[in-house]
Amino acid sequence: MLTNQLPTPLLSRVANSVYWLGRYIERAENVARFVDVNLNLMLDAPGGADQQWSPLVSTSGDHAAFIGQYGEHGATRENVIRFLTFDADNPNSILACVRAARENARTVRDTISSEVWEQANRLYLSVNDAAASADAAGEDLRSLPDFYVRLKMGCHLLQGITDATMSHNEAWRFFRVGRMLERADKTTRILDVKYFLLLPSLHDLGSSIDDIQWTAVLKSVSAFEMYRKRHGRISPKRVAEFLLLDTEFPRSVRYCAGKALAALGAISGTSRGAFHSSPERLLGQLNAELEYKTVDDIIGGGLHEFLDETQSKLNAIDDSIFEAYFALRPLGQSQRQGQAQRQSQAGASAGRSW
Repeated sequence: MLTNQLPTPLLSRVANSVYWLGRYIERAENVARFVDVNLNLMLDAPGGADQQWSPLVSTSGDHAAFIGQYGEHGATRENVIRFLTFDADNPNSILACVRAARENARTVRDTISSEVWEQANRLYLSVNDAAASADAAGEDLRSLPDFYVRLKMGCHLLQGITDATMSHNEAWRFFRVGRMLERADKTTRILDVKYFLLLPSLHDLGSSIDDIQWTAVLKSVSAFEMYRKRHGRISPKRVAEFLLLDTEFPRSVRYCAGKALAALGAISGTSRGAFHSSPERLLGQLNAELEYKTVDDIIGGGLHEFLDETQSKLNAIDDSIFEAYFALRPLGQSQRQGQAQRQSQAGASAGRSW
């Protein structure tokens, strides 16, 4: 006789690990993406190449750590690439993110598919080998573009394998929430860096340099071709609208917020327009704001201010997800004891610094 079996509730530590697996893989891919784009941008940008590398450190939120390691004037191409790619002490470097992703995958091998684990391990070994080769070759930059391409494809492959081989249950949904929140955060930061930091001079507004850099922003989120199909010529206003408010492009902030909200709703069993937890309420508020905002509203109130506020809201959503789903609250013990279930201090810092 067939019997209906209820799904086993997901342990908070398992939910925590798959959530961070999704975030770390997305983070590593995004770092590879914008460093690779910046390498190519240097071929078109006139003079003063080193000034274009410092904003990349600001994108990661690790400016203070970078200054402490390399000094005020240390933002050369070689230093920034090493810091963002192979520096094991930088929790937001590609090497550190892939290692953390692999460790999270290892702790939940009985939850994820064997194919997901194999790809996470394969990616980890590949990045470790590349880091060792870079050290042995004295940071030979000629091979790095190929490395970034392989890294991006490896991250895409892991995400695709996750979608194709795991049941779309609670574990998969937490992976998706982490992935979408990380992606939304990176899009806002890349756009903010261009608008607030990257442009060398106000005199370059509307110039060929400006066009090159806005094109680089679009390429940093793989949006160039899709943007051109939608809007044609490059316009800063249209670029901001596309990356923030487009309903169909999978890296726009509005798209990511909507998908993350749908995944959280499926986890809690909440219908659209309602909420059962603080994360759903906060994410629902952000999603509603993005649905009803226009690009003129955003620019009129200050694009930088809007992006900075959005990043703060995404950080608050991340904190709220931890409190609602991952923190342990045993009877008779401090509610903060559940912090032991979260990432290590470096990982927790990395989760907030971007």
